[in-house]
Amino acid sequence: MAPNAPAQQTHDELFPGYVSTLAVTDPELIDIFDNFAFDEVLAQSSLDVRTRLMVQLASMIASQALREYRAMAGAALTVGVTPVEINEIVYQAVPYVGMAKVYGFLHATNELFAERGIAVPLAGQSTTTPETRAQKGLAVQKEIVGEEGLQRPLQSAPQDEQHIYRFLDANCFGDHVSRSGLDLATRELLTFSMLISLGGCDPQAKGHVAANLRVGNSRAKLIDVVTQLLPFIWYPRDLNALRAIDKISPYKPS
Repeated sequence: MAPNAPAQQTHDELFPGYVSTLAVTDPELIDIFDNFAFDEVLAQSSLDVRTRLMVQLASMIASQALREYRAMAGAALTVGVTPVEINEIVYQAVPYVGMAKVYGFLHATNELFAERGIAVPLAGQSTTTPETRAQKGLAVQKEIVGEEGLQRPLQSAPQDEQHIYRFLDANCFGDHVSRSGLDLATRELLTFSMLISLGGCDPQAKGHVAANLRVGNSRAKLIDVVTQLLPFIWYPRDLNALRAIDKISPYKPS
């Protein structure tokens, strides 16, 4: 087996002039992967290439796939994902994946920018102040989950847990999700991609299926995202993601 023409073309567009060392040491596996990921799976996609690369980068951070992220972040720049957008994907990962796991990706991103002659720090994207972060976080949450979804967790939580939900308002949604640089619909796709890639987050994944639908991302788009992540997270987590979608947005034959 060898890379077929569509797979080779896609690979060349993403990684111009690059020859994989694994193609030398493990040619059978790389041929299988490239033909699947860069031809067969892509044939099922209606995502634009920029969105596809962004959700894959988010997934790779959650999966702790640092070397793959480094390669694909370079490809993302090549196809027109902006430095600010890449930076915001990494920043978005902090409240969902954790700084301990994101730390290496921050350094890898900055190293890539240095190689490409991109000066850091980039322009700031924060939209809040210490005085407004909680209020802005609540407003963003309301846009994502609605009034009912916003109120239930804090109202029902024991008093000794309520500070966590206040942190969620001000830190997760105020400090991070409310940032500029990416629109809210894209941020929700990124969050969904991270949650299904982390594993063990089924309730949160279902919640963010509903959130994606609320901000305008359709069932078809979510399935497209799951399809494009398949070569990188594989079948168990992909099938769990499909169950989350089906639970919130059942298939309706046309």
